[in-house]
Amino acid sequence: MSGDIVTLEVSDNIALVTLNRPPVNALDRAMRDRIVAVFDEISERQDVRVAILTGAGKVFCSGADLKDRPDPNKIGAFHSHNRITRETGNCIRECAKPVIAAINGVALGAGVGLMASCDIFYACEEAVFGMPEINVGLAGGAAMLNTLFGRSLMRRMFFTGYRVPAAELYRLGIIEACTTKENLLPEVMKLAREIASKSPIAMEYAKNAANMVELMPPRDAYRFEQNITMALSKTEDAKEARMAFLEKRAPVFKGR
Repeated sequence: MSGDIVTLEVSDNIALVTLNRPPVNALDRAMRDRIVAVFDEISERQDVRVAILTGAGKVFCSGADLKDRPDPNKIGAFHSHNRITRETGNCIRECAKPVIAAINGVALGAGVGLMASCDIFYACEEAVFGMPEINVGLAGGAAMLNTLFGRSLMRRMFFTGYRVPAAELYRLGIIEACTTKENLLPEVMKLAREIASKSPIAMEYAKNAANMVELMPPRDAYRFEQNITMALSKTEDAKEARMAFLEKRAPVFKGR
């Protein structure tokens, strides 16, 4: 529904998730709960093979809503707040389907965290990225920045609130493309359609592998992937992929 603070549209096996809380898509508790629900739904939906996360308006996400902070004097309030804050990113990172970030404008604080939880990053030329917590007397987000940036830039952003333009992230190879605002979603859709054309069961295994190998020593990671290859080789989709290649035609996958 258009009135949802986070909308979900599904077409041709592609889920488009849009942050929709004007004016700047700041994250409050209700919005975080909705994000978790949407990505948990995407994980289970058989008609979704890939997701896109973007924002409505000129801002992707300005970060956490400072008017929605927990009361430090209320016992348990911060623990509850921190738990849903963690899960807002975890639900994207752990989503069974690949998630492409289409950053349509400013991404600050928790907005950068949402991007960092995605698998692939695109942005428009107007997009800028920052972690301004230090400017409001807080210190959080280093773990998010650390997945995206090298040591020096990460600490500069963390210690000063420095905002990096999308063109610089593209130059550094951190994002896949820096497009005009009009071309952002069309470009992301091209990639989404390519991903959606692959075997859905293989893609779910691939997403799981990509997450897990980040946490493993190389020897264990390769063994983990070999086990996945062995399991996939027995699927109908693997047989179809081999036959389609030999017969020089497009495969028709069934997800089993």
